[in-house]
Amino acid sequence: MPGRVLPTFTAAEVESHNNAKSCYITIGRNVYDVTDFVEDHPGGGDLILDYAGKDVAEIMKDEISHEHSEAAYEILTEYHIGFLGPNGAASSKAKASGVETNDADGPVYQTTGMSREEDLSVETDYSQDFKTHKFLDLGKPLFPQLWYSTFSKEFYLEQIHRPRHYKGGQSAPLFGNFLEPLSKTAWWVVPMIWLPPVFYGTAVGTAGLGDPIAATAYWCGGVFLWSLIEYLMHRFLFHIDKWLPDNRVGLTLHFLLHGIHHYLPMDKYRLVMPPTLFVILAAPFWKLAHTVFFYDWFAAVQVFCGGVFGYICYDLTHYFLHHRNLPLYYKELKKYHLQHHYADFENGFGVTSRFWDRIFGTELEAPPPKGSKAQ
Repeated sequence: MPGRVLPTFTAAEVESHNNAKSCYITIGRNVYDVTDFVEDHPGGGDLILDYAGKDVAEIMKDEISHEHSEAAYEILTEYHIGFLGPNGAASSKAKASGVETNDADGPVYQTTGMSREEDLSVETDYSQDFKTHKFLDLGKPLFPQLWYSTFSKEFYLEQIHRPRHYKGGQSAPLFGNFLEPLSKTAWWVVPMIWLPPVFYGTAVGTAGLGDPIAATAYWCGGVFLWSLIEYLMHRFLFHIDKWLPDNRVGLTLHFLLHGIHHYLPMDKYRLVMPPTLFVILAAPFWKLAHTVFFYDWFAAVQVFCGGVFGYICYDLTHYFLHHRNLPLYYKELKKYHLQHHYADFENGFGVTSRFWDRIFGTELEAPPPKGSKAQ
């Protein structure tokens, strides 16, 4: 469940579990209870007991002793019980070798492997991440890997909600061919393309209605309706997790629509909607506006333009929440939205405000206090 946290341990607590009756080991900040595995270890239990209560990252990678296979790391995940506290980290080398290293100074959310928003920008080791999780290799185009995969829906959802961060602030390759540029959109493209049509449509709608007050009311109504549409789309389209078809077509479409954003939340070129996708999604709303306001074409245009302006504000807000320092109100909104990424992705669907989250009971609660135990 999102929000559930694994306990943290002090280094002394881990070191005290140093015998066959209770054997803990660590890799970076990750703590494993391997008591039940001691006797099953292919090399003999004594080899594990020699490192009981200690970090095993370096010895597991030691070619002279025995470099452990990927299967060994997979086995370890079954014994993962928590994390070392802020003062219990192993050496930087060991930390870099970890299955799930995390520089957190508090409890770590089980579903995301994170404890605070700063973790979203911790660079991911491509090779180690792929070796550990067997999901996607960030060094190769992601789309073909996903399309030709045999991932289960459960595994896919678990992985995309454990954020990674592409090195150097760049974008991970998605298609790896001529389609690659079409998958990236700089934030300034949104206002550059859509503000002129909004201004023109608003002018046409206002002139056609002949009443500035009525025109303003329709336009503001469109902005308000967008705030609801924003919430509903984020909750029931982008996060369609429970109803997602368990096949590669469904998983791939989900990944392209929103999954990639949770997988790589700090990718600045995949934070706003590509123009082609917006046209596809906006077309039904153009039709809806003219269906609801059938009695006055100009009123429908005003509502639609107000809605598109709301979308522009939404996309820019979303980008700035991830990549800019903001005034006090937006700092609180930024904290709220990033909690959706690193703590609880099943709540907190409002991006420009919490209003609809409060109305529909999906408002994010503050994370548990640092150092709290599993709930």
